[in-house]
Amino acid sequence: MKKHILLAALLSAALSQAQAQAPRWPELTQQHKPWTRWWWQGSAVNPQDLTRLMTQYQQAGLGGLEITAIYGVKGAENQFIDFLSPKWMDMLAHTLTEGQRLGLGIDVAQASGWPFGGPWVSPADACKYVAYQTYTVPGGQQLTEPVQYVQKPLLRTVGQPIDLKQLADPITKNPNLQLHAFDQVRFEKPLPLQTLMAYSDKGQTLDLTGKVAVDGKLNWTAPAGSTWTLYGVFQGWHGKMVERAGPGGEGDVIDHFSKQATDNYLRRFDEAFKGRDVKPIRAFFNDSYEVDDAQGEGNWTPQLFAEFQRRRGYDLKQHLPALFGKAATDENQRVLSDYRETISELLLENYTRTWSEWAKKHDALIRNQAHGSPANILDLYAVTDIPETEGEDLLRIKFASSAAHVTGKPLTSAESATWENDHFLSKLSDVKKAMDRMLLGGVNHTFYHGTNYSPQQAAWPGWLFYAAVHFNPNNSFWQDFGQLNRYVARCQSFLQAGKPSNDVLLYLPIYDSYTRPGKVLLQHYDGIDHGFKGMTVGATGRTLLERGYGFDFISDKQLLQVKGAGKALQTGGAAYQTVVVPNAQVMPLATLEQLLKLAQGGATIIFQNQLPTDVNGLGNLGARRAAFKKLLGQVKLGAAQGEVQKASVGKGTVLVGTDVDQLLAAANVKRENMVDSGLEFVRRRHAKGHYYYLANWGDKPVEGWVPLQTAAKAVALYNPMTEKLGMAAVRTAANGRPEVYLQLAPGESCVLETNEAAVSGPAYAYAKPAGAAQAISGTWDISFVAGGPELPAKVQRQQLASWTTFGGEAGQKFSGTAAYTISFAQPQAPAAADGWLLDLGRVGESARVQLNGQELGTLIGPTYQVFIPKDQLKATNTLTVNVSNGMANRIIDMDRRGAEYRQFYNINMSAKLKENRNDKGLFTSAKWEPKESGLLGPVTLTPTSTHPDKLQ
Repeated sequence: MKKHILLAALLSAALSQAQAQAPRWPELTQQHKPWTRWWWQGSAVNPQDLTRLMTQYQQAGLGGLEITAIYGVKGAENQFIDFLSPKWMDMLAHTLTEGQRLGLGIDVAQASGWPFGGPWVSPADACKYVAYQTYTVPGGQQLTEPVQYVQKPLLRTVGQPIDLKQLADPITKNPNLQLHAFDQVRFEKPLPLQTLMAYSDKGQTLDLTGKVAVDGKLNWTAPAGSTWTLYGVFQGWHGKMVERAGPGGEGDVIDHFSKQATDNYLRRFDEAFKGRDVKPIRAFFNDSYEVDDAQGEGNWTPQLFAEFQRRRGYDLKQHLPALFGKAATDENQRVLSDYRETISELLLENYTRTWSEWAKKHDALIRNQAHGSPANILDLYAVTDIPETEGEDLLRIKFASSAAHVTGKPLTSAESATWENDHFLSKLSDVKKAMDRMLLGGVNHTFYHGTNYSPQQAAWPGWLFYAAVHFNPNNSFWQDFGQLNRYVARCQSFLQAGKPSNDVLLYLPIYDSYTRPGKVLLQHYDGIDHGFKGMTVGATGRTLLERGYGFDFISDKQLLQVKGAGKALQTGGAAYQTVVVPNAQVMPLATLEQLLKLAQGGATIIFQNQLPTDVNGLGNLGARRAAFKKLLGQVKLGAAQGEVQKASVGKGTVLVGTDVDQLLAAANVKRENMVDSGLEFVRRRHAKGHYYYLANWGDKPVEGWVPLQTAAKAVALYNPMTEKLGMAAVRTAANGRPEVYLQLAPGESCVLETNEAAVSGPAYAYAKPAGAAQAISGTWDISFVAGGPELPAKVQRQQLASWTTFGGEAGQKFSGTAAYTISFAQPQAPAAADGWLLDLGRVGESARVQLNGQELGTLIGPTYQVFIPKDQLKATNTLTVNVSNGMANRIIDMDRRGAEYRQFYNINMSAKLKENRNDKGLFTSAKWEPKESGLLGPVTLTPTSTHPDKLQ
């Protein structure tokens, strides 16, 4: 069956808008479920283990896998399979077939490691850098030294050290590439001259490139009467190697600014795919830019001078002193801005768009992590089918989701839960919090980072990756992992439906950033801290979040596509009320023209702090400045009202002021006041109303009436963790806005489905205590049922405590599951009680609860409570709680005994925190104390009413 993710997403959105009905959970699809990055270490995979593992993944509730071939495991060399070899393609074919059988989607990372690169990347196509050298020649004299630049040798390796002099050039000719794990290699050799320009102290400029002989001798006498400064520009081999590469994937990283390099790189995949059915591949994936985390930066491409002239309208060679920061400040900034803009466009067109067009030929999408690139990442995400982010800062996350919202992409993905804690410490409740952060940032298609392929014969803990929460069946939380996956899938089933509903477009002042000099030529963009640190846009974004304004970032290119519809602003994917320009100093003429055109048509445009003062760049500066000034003359600001100045422009309005709250109030943009109570939200629109995903990010419960800024006569309330649902209590506040009654513990979340028409359905069962909590006391029978290294003996306990305190030596080392069973008499319930709230107290770390043989639920935290209807209790009851801890205690024992499980090439289990590193710099838990494990209590029952007469 041939499917296309965009079509499926649009169909899902259409179905969500079809009709108003009583609340029900959407039917979960492959796309709703979380996916995971699937590390193939050494690509040492076999059909039997592939099928076994994929079946386990499917049973745990995963929706799909992203195959990433990566460095190998020591001792498994005879199983290594070279990336893209016929045998590797056989394993891919088997995986695709099994994926279709099991209903698992398959994406493929388009490199073994990252970024794009490999042994088939020639020196001509490899990433490059620019080097320059200056010479001074008095008038009437000749340059005596040769025009030459010899690249200094450089060797950076993660693996086994080696003398650079023992290596052959190119690096791919050398054996044992897995052993050495080269990160960056530069051989000592002369660099090719790109240009030699002469600048006189009288303002003259001469191109001397053609006068340089092969040996570097310059055949030129400087004209008399001036002193000449010569700039020699040379092209260097950056030397960045594919990071964490697996067998057959080691080699140079490509020149991302060259279309030829991109085409040549992708041609290798065409060759590997020839004669094979790769249609089941949903998307190809790029795991971030990361060229410049080496020494120096990849900041050059052979066609740079020609591309610059074509795009910027002037010859960069005439302004080399400004490029390297040696001219007057204004010229330096303008040339630097033009250079950075050119690099941004080359990365957009020659790499991202070229790659996307190639994928379409294979009926596939691209998933792209654009962050960290020396480009306007909003534009890179805009040509990406599934923009992908990572991290936990909401502003950083919103770069990817903003581009998806503005351009109408139905999905935003995220590399999730990468480093929640150090190895083996992350709980499912920690991961749930990380996933909530992504959802609040607009992500609706999460990928865990990640899951290791590990053969059945591998000893526990199996094959591991250096940075991950280890989402694999060897993790003792695996049997409860499905509950987390069901939670995420339920949330994403709503967040993939409808359309985004944000009111504000926040302009990204990229040209102010382009003009800011730094230690290097390029600026890499990654959220606010990398590229916009200290600029107003960051503080404004934080204010919008804190004050409850839904917003998306927008770039200059995207802004040019916005259409006015009276006061509304229409993008390719959503409608907005206003554009906020946060203290932009310089701006392209076309951008200002578009903003004022939108105002002319009826829109409200907000300029925070001031109107822009100048155009960007150097080309045709005088004419552009004059046109810019003329446009600004249309904005006749009146006297300030409060801190807001207003100008009528055509049918619309321009507002200028410092306080973004006042400015948005003047634009009649309403905020969601619910944030004042500690809630965070993301909102989407459907045909009959809105979806809200809400999370209580504070440390106090939220219990009471919560205001909404959207119209609603009815609200369905869904708890995605417990699957509880019903029609929420709704009332109209004095200001005419709806309010909904919510009960959310710290860390708890819910989904609201509002409807502008009346909807009938069962009422949501709010829980209210109908009496005091009663402890479940007596003797607990504790049996260790699964895990290792060995099962501790059965015990009986009156008082609950960590099993590390009563299970003996075996209990201290144990990672796995224990069953806690107790019998208790039916408690007396007040007449008002409909049932009982079972509270397990503290749990280390997740629990599955059974009462009288009936499953009540799986609890992963941060709270461990479940409601028991009154009729489920008998005269005598048996409560069984299966509690699973994490992997840490078993790992502590292995580290203390010196049992080796870190047997990986390349980076061999690094630690997140320095205190968890041994004398070899590798991760160790030997200094840890055993972590609390098991049912810690106290376990109580509280009589509870689910039909309270009055909600306060």
